[in-house]
Amino acid sequence: MSVTTTARGSFALLGVVQAVLIFTIMILTVPLPLVARELGLGPSDVLLLSAAYGLSFAALLLLGGRLTDRHGGRPVLRWGLALLAAASVACALAPDYPVLLASRFVQGAGAALAAPAAVAVVRRLHPEPAAYRRAMATWGGLSVLGATAGSVVSGPVSAVVSWRWLFAVPVAVALVGLLRSGTLPEPVPAAVPASGPDPDRGPAPASRRPALDLRGAFLATTGVCAASYALVASTEHGWSSPGVLAPFAGGVLLLLAFAAAERRTVDPLLPPGFLTDRRRATALVAVMATSAGTALAFVLLSLYLQQLRGWSAADTSAAFVPYAVALLLSGRLAGPLTARYGPVPVTAAGLALEAAGLALLAGLDPASGYPAGLLPGLLLLPAGAAASFAGAAVLATGGVAPERTGLAAGVLNTAMELGPTAGLAALMALAATRPTVVGGYAAAFAAAAAGLALTAVAVAVLPRAGATGVTGATGEVTTETIAETTITTTTKSTTKTTTKSTTHTPECTTRTKEFSS
Repeated sequence: MSVTTTARGSFALLGVVQAVLIFTIMILTVPLPLVARELGLGPSDVLLLSAAYGLSFAALLLLGGRLTDRHGGRPVLRWGLALLAAASVACALAPDYPVLLASRFVQGAGAALAAPAAVAVVRRLHPEPAAYRRAMATWGGLSVLGATAGSVVSGPVSAVVSWRWLFAVPVAVALVGLLRSGTLPEPVPAAVPASGPDPDRGPAPASRRPALDLRGAFLATTGVCAASYALVASTEHGWSSPGVLAPFAGGVLLLLAFAAAERRTVDPLLPPGFLTDRRRATALVAVMATSAGTALAFVLLSLYLQQLRGWSAADTSAAFVPYAVALLLSGRLAGPLTARYGPVPVTAAGLALEAAGLALLAGLDPASGYPAGLLPGLLLLPAGAAASFAGAAVLATGGVAPERTGLAAGVLNTAMELGPTAGLAALMALAATRPTVVGGYAAAFAAAAAGLALTAVAVAVLPRAGATGVTGATGEVTTETIAETTITTTTKSTTKTTTKSTTHTPECTTRTKEFSS
């Protein structure tokens, strides 16, 4: 078997894993009323159950990224898949609410290990910058594909057999991933100088793994979890409730303590300068906005169709089939378009298209028909989301040193998880201010469309790195040299490369620009 064939098979396996991690978030969204009736759950129980997976997933992603950079992608991927499989079996067999809730939290923890580890393995499969950018452009659309599949599949499966059978999907994929993990590339864990960076002497001869930063991990995990729970709970209890204000304030304080602690740590979990790169920061905002917009459409349209129009869970899932088809088709185009035109214009165009889809859904009223009232928006929205995720994934991970791939993947997935949490909280609060339920839904769609349009403008004015047809990427990594490599005048027979290195401080950045004629 050729190396190319093996790499394609490994990438396909990792892509299915990533899609299933997001699929598993959504599998209880449509059948949640059935779960509540079977287990006798109250509104607060339902709220926490719906958020459990996402809470632990988002809260532990930075730690998962550090473990990946410390130990390598393949072993951490195995740990995550094993945890996901065991927790999914527990969910399927859960006799009561406490067991199901705890198992959903553990599922999210497994996903937080597997997601950044999978990206690190992708980096090993595609070490060349151009190939890695193409891979990440494809990778960007897998999450929304997984979310769509979860919404479309969960209704019919719950209606025909039981919602418990939905957990067979993550079990099966995790087991296949564990069995095939031996074919994945060997890990190359990160190493830093044993005596710390020294700008005068250069790198020390001995090296060590980066520290785990347990203090930072604790502060980040508890802070994200507390603040995210408050945002989720605000949709049910309102911001005046002590059950919302207390965890939100505590979460913010913990995150402020995390930011302060990271500035004094030798090996910070999230280096303070990592998010200062304008392209990366804007890309993460685009990821949050895109994921918030798609989540809003799933949640509000599911409520609208089931609670206000009387549709069954199976019929509601069927309503999203055209969405899934449009997503599949646009996802196949998003990667090649990103490779040809670069991530900036593709991301901006995707955000604008998604904004247009949400603007159409803002015309929702009690009598809206499916073909004319909902379907146009359900076709534009996924087309834009696929392009936006593809381009933003390249921007967010571009220019990151290989030893920080886990960090970049953890931050990217955190943005993807926090977008729906924070976005839904804000938009649902806006919807609650309207006198009618449908009017509130329409206002939320309109506000989301406006936010995405503004984000599209912010992305469109970003500087484009690289020449036409070639996407360069800039990013900041902690090194002791500045390396500027310019590849010029590529002909059929010769390639000229000029490299210039200069000793600098630990806060230096590595910038690589590629030009081809």
